[in-house]
Amino acid sequence: MSFLVVLVVDDVDDCPAVLKAWEDAGVKGVTILPSSGLGRARRIGLMDNLPLMPSLQDIDRSEEIKHRTLFSVVEDQQTVDELIAATQQVIGNLDEPHTGFLFVVPVLQAFGLGRQRGT
Repeated sequence: MSFLVVLVVDDVDDCPAVLKAWEDAGVKGVTILPSSGLGRARRIGLMDNLPLMPSLQDIDRSEEIKHRTLFSVVEDQQTVDELIAATQQVIGNLDEPHTGFLFVVPVLQAFGLGRQRGT
């Protein structure tokens, strides 16, 4: 079974090292998105500057410090475990504040992963 691994990296400076660790663990591709959490938006007063229904472009124009959200589909639980360990080696224990947030979701079907037919 495949799994979707999603990681929100709190400190953007950690992102290159996390990406290298994921690549070393066997991940073939990672999608990277700039992101921000509601708590951070409230702390810096961003909520006063955004329209009622903000677009990603509205959020990206703000002066806030951003997170990076990484996601990748991996083929097995062993790779998931390796990614979690590699991530925590770089950014620390994910249960500690201001490190990151990681979750894993089973993937029932995936297309376009570059696999050969029949595998």
